Amino acid sequence: MRREEKNAVIDSLAEQIKQYPHFYITDTSNLNAADTSRLRRKCFEKSIKMVVVKNTLLRKALERSDKADFTPIFESLKGVSSVLFTESGNVPAKLIKDFRRTNAKPLLKAAFVEESFYVGDNQLDALVTLKTKNELIADVVAILQSPAKTVISQLQSGRNILAGVVKTLSER
Repeated sequence: MRREEKNAVIDSLAEQIKQYPHFYITDTSNLNAADTSRLRRKCFEKSIKMVVVKNTLLRKALERSDKADFTPIFESLKGVSSVLFTESGNVPAKLIKDFRRTNAKPLLKAAFVEESFYVGDNQLDALVTLKTKNELIADVVAILQSPAKTVISQLQSGRNILAGVVKTLSER
């Protein structure tokens, strides 16, 4: 590969790192063509962009990025690497976990999700349970609404009791 081609690949990767808020680096070695095709199809269905990259080019693209300091990820850039770019933080983790029910790979090397680094395959369960920003906002709204709903329902039920007490007192 000539220098111009390498620079084009690095620029493309840097643009994708800038465009997508989350990405996963996985080890897809030893997957045969059929399994790789099935993994790509599942990624496409979940709106995940899967790119097989050379580690040196990915490292240079990460170094060019002004999004964050990606040095914690650099040690995991060994062997065959595929990058999964996504808009949702936990969808690739769920996809990997589901895909590994029938295959030993892909293994999680590292991930950049919600501006945090997750290094190692042992972080996969934490990433699966990670909530998206919208899910967290919905939880906070539900927590804030809960006391107000309780007070309103108590006032509504109390209205019937209060009316019954007043009616009974007036009849006496």
